[in-house]
Amino acid sequence: MLKWFLPAILLCGTAAAADFSDPDWPCIQRKQPHLSLGQVWSGPIPDAATEDLAREPHIRDLAEELEQRRLSIEEAEGRIAEFAASHPPEALVALYLATFERIEAVRSRVMSGITRYAHSQEALDRRIDALRAEMSRLLAAEDKDFDRIDAIEEQLDWDTRIFRDRQQSLTYVCETPVILERRAFALGRAVAQHLPK
Repeated sequence: MLKWFLPAILLCGTAAAADFSDPDWPCIQRKQPHLSLGQVWSGPIPDAATEDLAREPHIRDLAEELEQRRLSIEEAEGRIAEFAASHPPEALVALYLATFERIEAVRSRVMSGITRYAHSQEALDRRIDALRAEMSRLLAAEDKDFDRIDAIEEQLDWDTRIFRDRQQSLTYVCETPVILERRAFALGRAVAQHLPK
């Protein structure tokens, strides 16, 4: 089992170090579109039987609970310990697999949302630039259209305020994938503690 797990870890390390430059990615953190199990899990690699077990309703239900960020890691560790007391090791591996898959699905949706967010900001930035250009033309004209100038000024104020508010929110939005990665790692460690050494 270990001979298969070590190459998986090395492969993950290479993927994590790769350059995922993406002009659509607005975050400081490097874009890593997907997590792999080997990045956050030090236990045995799940086999087909474990994957089947991960779809069992009682395991899926607990995985859904563990994935929720409103459940603290300490509370999650308690739920995992209760589960471990009455289930065999393969059920624990299945529990983590189900939890990881849920976290990865949420993270993928967040990553897509960040890209949409960036596109929305780019479109708003282009609109602000176009309004500024139109304002310059109107102000340079001999016969000034003051109604249009007032309308553009109001729209520029509004669009600029929205753009700045969104930019300030971007820091939090960009942290969300990192928070999810940390949660996946912490839960993996919590489950692995209950596996035979």
